Amino acid sequence: MVRAYTVDSQVAFVDPATNPAVLQQEDYAELKRRIVAAGLLKKQPGYYVFNASVRLALLGTSIALLFIISSLWLQLLNAAFLAFAFTQVGYLGHDGGHRQIFRSTHRNDVVGLAINLLLGIVRTWWVDTHNEHHANPNDLELDPHTMLPVFAFSEEQARSKEGVLRRIVGYQGFYFFPILLLEGVGMRAASVQFLLAREVRGKRWEVSLMVLHFVIYFSLLFYALSWWHAMLFVAVHQSLLGLYMGSVFAPNHKGMPTFSREDNIGFLRRQVLTSRNVVGNPVADFWYGGLNYQIEHHLFPSMPRNKLKEAQPIVRAFCEERSISYTVSGAFRSNVEILQFLHQVSASLRRNPHSA
Repeated sequence: MVRAYTVDSQVAFVDPATNPAVLQQEDYAELKRRIVAAGLLKKQPGYYVFNASVRLALLGTSIALLFIISSLWLQLLNAAFLAFAFTQVGYLGHDGGHRQIFRSTHRNDVVGLAINLLLGIVRTWWVDTHNEHHANPNDLELDPHTMLPVFAFSEEQARSKEGVLRRIVGYQGFYFFPILLLEGVGMRAASVQFLLAREVRGKRWEVSLMVLHFVIYFSLLFYALSWWHAMLFVAVHQSLLGLYMGSVFAPNHKGMPTFSREDNIGFLRRQVLTSRNVVGNPVADFWYGGLNYQIEHHLFPSMPRNKLKEAQPIVRAFCEERSISYTVSGAFRSNVEILQFLHQVSASLRRNPHSA
């Protein structure tokens, strides 16, 4: 059926059947109508009050244990628990950055600044980088999550490595998860680099809150623990924080198809085809902070976390109607797929590490 569209104030008549771009836009518009009709984009203040209370309780419990426990080994278990609590609190910062919590941009930004203080991760760096990723998922030239020196996410990207990186990246499947232990430190380093390189609004607040975080963090540790116990606590806490965060984000897109800016596949198909869901259940939903519904999250980033599960059957059925591949894997299987993919795309570097 021919339909009328307004383009530069002129009415144009277009047949969607002969115009793929228009058809792709209509697909997403139709899916969004179904999501809106189901009430899944409405804000959930009650849920987030409860969510924040539980996460802050986890954080407070770990801090209290610092002053209660005398055993080093139990304190190292507490360090692991604090890594879990930090990541759970970090999910709130993620949701605030996507405007999932409040309608007001200012209120969501306040949540982000609070997470800046609690975790020592700069809000503007996270929002800027994450928005670039959402706009260009698995684009090897535009998605910052695919532009990592020690990894390759396509055979072409692997062959472009030079020097010692050619030898290293050939074995990326072996060190992918171990290197995530450095992710916590890496996020802080990237935050500092971002603030040094750019002028951002509220920069003084961001810097002040990050500095205050580490002043409080180390003050509590060195007050409650001996010097070397505190250093061991930091090592365990920061490494497991990185591993937890990295392992949650890795299944979302790693090992999924990559596209360039020239691939005109439309917003809906790009988001679905480049994303992988992890099978949901109460434990997985809590562990992944709702990010196991990655397809739904990428299609509707402002959807409150507790509505993603309800959106899944709607989105999946819609994709099946249009023969769009919709990927769901178990938690273990998704990680196997990542490692197999990384090992496969770097195979040429193992066969011939010297030639470009």
